[in-house]
Order: sequence, then structure tokens, then C-alpha cells
Amino acid sequence: MQVSSSPLSIYQRITANLDKVVKGQQNAIRKLVAAFASGGHVLLEDLPGTGKTTLAKALAQSLQLTFQRIQFTPDLLPSDILGVSIFDPREQSFRFHKGPIFTEILLADEINRASPRAQSALLEAMAEQQVSIEGTRYPLDELFFVIATQNPIEFHGTYPLPEAQMDRFAMRFQLGYVSLEDEVAILTTHRTEQPMNEIQPCVTREEVRLLRQAVQAVRVSEELKQYIVRLVSTTRDYAGVQMGASPRASLSLMKVAQALALFDGLDFITPAHIQEIAVVVLAHRLKIDSQARFSGVEAQNVVTNILQNTPVPV
Repeated sequence: MQVSSSPLSIYQRITANLDKVVKGQQNAIRKLVAAFASGGHVLLEDLPGTGKTTLAKALAQSLQLTFQRIQFTPDLLPSDILGVSIFDPREQSFRFHKGPIFTEILLADEINRASPRAQSALLEAMAEQQVSIEGTRYPLDELFFVIATQNPIEFHGTYPLPEAQMDRFAMRFQLGYVSLEDEVAILTTHRTEQPMNEIQPCVTREEVRLLRQAVQAVRVSEELKQYIVRLVSTTRDYAGVQMGASPRASLSLMKVAQALALFDGLDFITPAHIQEIAVVVLAHRLKIDSQARFSGVEAQNVVTNILQNTPVPV
């Protein structure tokens, strides 16, 4: 029997595959696949041991795409990410050896343990799908997707990501601890086997392209475009917010909402799709001024308040 290649069935196959490995994280899986399908990058921020790296590796194996992992450490250099030119005495010339960034899915593990200099090596790649090295531009793959993980910034040996870097991520979210029942299921599954070793690709590269094209085709009404822009622009004038969300945030909010609508079997987005992911798309882009921060103001609460006070199109 032939497997259906409709965009919805492609999404369902991916999520079912991931659910075999990462138990009890259906909401996180939905967000991660939505970011990938919409062409955005993801920052997973949580405590160690909650499954961030496992989720990233499982996605790469499910999609049958090339995968590279970079373990970010304090001594990591930009050349360790981008690559380096090495002199070839036989040819009497320098030959460029590509770094791990030349892949389709890149896992930047514990990104905030590296220095800002190393972190900045990802800026151009994430925004323009290319890197510039010694005056030469190298294009990255059309499916290039970054999943970065970071530990909470109060952990020892971490550096906060600069605002420009944070703005490159379509969304930031946490996995959190699973329920007691799911944790028992994890123990049972790992008692005799490693689920990651059993996971097999469930979609082809052509189906991945089809999924992304289908996301782009989801309709967005003028009223909802205006709703998105109102939400984002309100963050720029909100009391206690030193730096609001950029137009890139509006684009990310629209594109991820398109993916969620597709996953729900719709060919148009609704206000509910925008509201579902507004916090994880916008909050990490806001910079709260020090006085407001000391008063207990948090970016997530700012976005939640804006959602509650912005009229919804009907």
C-alpha cells in the first residue's frame, strides 16, 4: 500500500516518529516541527537531562537529512564552526576545508557555554543561509536548520546570547519535566534498549520540500496580518521594555502560525494559531530594562498581557 504524501500525513509521520523517542513532549514536538516546516530556527532552553539533545537528534534521523553536532565550549573558535583554509604545498595554494556548519540540520549544543565571538559565527548563517569566509561567500543548503540548546543563564560557565543572536531564532521554548507516568515509560523503554538506535527515516527529502511549500501556501488574511503587526509593534512601546520585537518577529509569527494551521488540516490561519505561539516567538526578543526587571517584570508576562489587551479580528 502506497504511503500518502499529503502535507498533513508527512507531519503526522514525523511527530509519530519523534514520539517514539521523546515521551510526553507532544507540545514541544509540535512547536519544533512547525519551526522547521516554516524555515525558522529553534532555541531549546531547559535544565540538563530533559531531552533537548535527544529531540534534536531524533528529528535529524527522522528527516533523512545530513546532521552535524557542535559542542559549544569556552575555547571554541569561529573556525571550528565555519571551517579553515589550509595551505596545500603540492598545489602551492590554500584549500578551504568546510566546517560542521555546512550541513542540513545543525545541533548547537549548549550554545551559551561558548564566548560571544564563537556565538557570532552563526549570525550570518541563520539570517541569510550563507557564510562569508576570507571574502568568499559560501551558500548553505536550502533546508539549513539550527537547533540550539542552552542551559539557564544562571548556571556556572554560561554567557548570555546577544540580542542580535536571539532575534535569529524563530522561537525559544522549554521542554520541562514529563509526567510521572511518562517518566516510568522512559525507564521501561531504556531498560533493555536505546530507542534512538531504532529510529528510522520516515520522510524523504522531496517530502520535506513539499511540506515547506505547503506551509507557504497557507492563506493569511489582511486582518490577521494587521493583528500580528499590532501584537509585535505594541512590544516596542510597552512600559518597562527597553527593546521590543523586530519586523523579523512579525515574519516568524506569521510563518509558524501558517505551519500550525497546516498541521490542523486548515488552509488558512486563525487567531488561535497566532495566540498559541506568540509567547515563544516574541518573548525571547524583548529586552526588559533593569528597573522593571527588579520589579518582577518578565518578557513572557509582557507578551501575555499584550495578547489579552489586543482586540482579536472576527
